[in-house]
Amino acid sequence: MLGHNIIKDEEIDILLEDIYQRYGYDFIQYSRASIKRRINRIMTNDRFASFAELRFALKDDPQFLQHFVEEITVNLTEMFRDPLFFKQLREEILPQLGTYPLIRIWIAGCSSGEEAYSLAILLKEANLHHKSLIYATDINPRVLEIARNGIYPLSQIKSFSENYIESGGKQDFSNYYTANYEWAKFNPELKQKMILSTHNLVSDTSFNSFQLILCRNVLIYFNKDLQDRVFKLFDASLENLGYLALGSKETIRFSSIQQNFTAVGDQKIWKKLYSL
Repeated sequence: MLGHNIIKDEEIDILLEDIYQRYGYDFIQYSRASIKRRINRIMTNDRFASFAELRFALKDDPQFLQHFVEEITVNLTEMFRDPLFFKQLREEILPQLGTYPLIRIWIAGCSSGEEAYSLAILLKEANLHHKSLIYATDINPRVLEIARNGIYPLSQIKSFSENYIESGGKQDFSNYYTANYEWAKFNPELKQKMILSTHNLVSDTSFNSFQLILCRNVLIYFNKDLQDRVFKLFDASLENLGYLALGSKETIRFSSIQQNFTAVGDQKIWKKLYSL
């Protein structure tokens, strides 16, 4: 059992370089503390006796690589997380977006889909769902499968429901799902306007133009250079006067796109200024 044998910084460098050279996943600029913690957890849980064993498995076993990527990029989330953020979306941002004939929204790093379903519910209640498209993307195919199924543990529903009410929700939250033993399955019509697909924020390019981009609690794992690369991608993907929303500990301040945006309220939402 590996307990004392904690991976060293120079071993992490070697590992991340291996993965980049062989597979093109770029974790080199991820937050070092976060990646070290997650690699140590993989070594313990998967019972690797040494760094050499872990390195060998990553080079030789594509299925293990998939598992490794999923563990490194896992992003815990919940429905209507930060309810005041969703309240601002509901009260200020969606009425603005309602003026477009078609509303295109990108949820980047959507994880297991809780945020996408939350947004679908907001759009339904604003009577905008029928003319919206939600592109929900993540690097991790395993979490996208959960999003596709729209089935979550019943034990989480109480906090989802409380968040929903705090975000200004007026309906009975139980109208949106069917409970079955220990699971809650969200109504299939909520995902009618959802397009789920893998997308790597680090290496993939822009694939559409959007009026709203949400990327919440993903960039905290990226260093400044990597964040800036992603911000440029978002800037290129947002229409003039479109909105960018980040997580509570994230900001575009001090980034190269800062001058193109203005803050709207205090919930980490920015509006793109009009430029020719």
